[in-house]
Parts: sequence; C-alpha cells; structure tokens
Amino acid sequence: MPHVTKRNGTTEEFIPEKIVVSILKVGAPVDVARQTAKDTQSKVEDNTSADEIRKIILEDLRKRKPQWEQDWLTYDRAVKKKK
Repeated sequence: MPHVTKRNGTTEEFIPEKIVVSILKVGAPVDVARQTAKDTQSKVEDNTSADEIRKIILEDLRKRKPQWEQDWLTYDRAVKKKK
C-alpha cells in the first residue's frame, strides 16, 4: 500500500476507507464513495501528498455530481477550517 505525505510532513499508509467516510459525509451513496476511493487508489503513488489526493477526489466528485464537490468544500471550510 502506498504512503501519503501529510501537510505536516509526516507520512502514513494510504487508507481508502478514509475517502469513503468523507464522501459519505457529503451525501453521496456508498457505491459512489467506494468507487471514488478505488479510482483514487489507482492514481496514488508512494508519497503522494494529501493535497494531491484531495484534488483527485474533488475532480471525481465534480464529474459525478458538482453539488458533492461543493458540499465537500463547505465541510472543509466549516469543520476543518481549510480554505
């Protein structure tokens, strides 16, 4: 399993289930969440940055249903305080 470089510089193993949980929080169905996680995993190489993974996920959500991308961004701003 590849490793992800987090914003603080540390690395951790890529865990697709984290993507599934996050996508479910924006209202997407389980099958979409799992497929997005699977598609993202196929694009992730060792030491891919968390920001790059986020971009991959957002692009996928935008293609499937733009509202899910907007809901993800709103959640990031409101809960995680990300810009």
